[in-house]
Amino acid sequence: MLNEKIICAGFGGQGVMLIGQLISYAGMLEGKEVSWLPSYGPEMRGGTANCSVMVSERTIGSPVITNDATTAIVMNLPSLDKFESDITPKGNLIINSSLIEKKASRTDVATYYIPANEIAVEIGNSRVANMVMLGAYLELTKVVEIDSVMKALKKIFGDSKAHLLDVNRVALQKGAELLKQ
Repeated sequence: MLNEKIICAGFGGQGVMLIGQLISYAGMLEGKEVSWLPSYGPEMRGGTANCSVMVSERTIGSPVITNDATTAIVMNLPSLDKFESDITPKGNLIINSSLIEKKASRTDVATYYIPANEIAVEIGNSRVANMVMLGAYLELTKVVEIDSVMKALKKIFGDSKAHLLDVNRVALQKGAELLKQ
């Protein structure tokens, strides 16, 4: 039974809130129960930012994740330090190895090191590192389909940013491919 609890964390401006919104919106499009709970530090861009996301086949009683995340997606070192302990044993830890040189300290979780920033630069847009991380997560968990994420992204972006859809799809696919290897 699907009951995914995700923490997405990084600095403001890294797109962690967008990761959470896209997972939630895609889950809704697929008829799943979802929740998205954002948390910002004192400043948005450059300050700390994280969100808790739940995707389930059952009704979600509370959007709060306390020491029982099934996955943490961390974009920077402070986020790794803060949220690594919140993952359940046998959960997943996805680390942006472009910005985090430290290795995970836990051995009871599956850890994946994704050079998201390098891949984003190779694609031609440094701002899609979050989408690389999301692609890896989706390949790992299959919680929602990439096509549902793209539908959600199109809705969130609107017509004014439609030109960015292709590079975001490529970033999602690159993240997924990296995890397949």
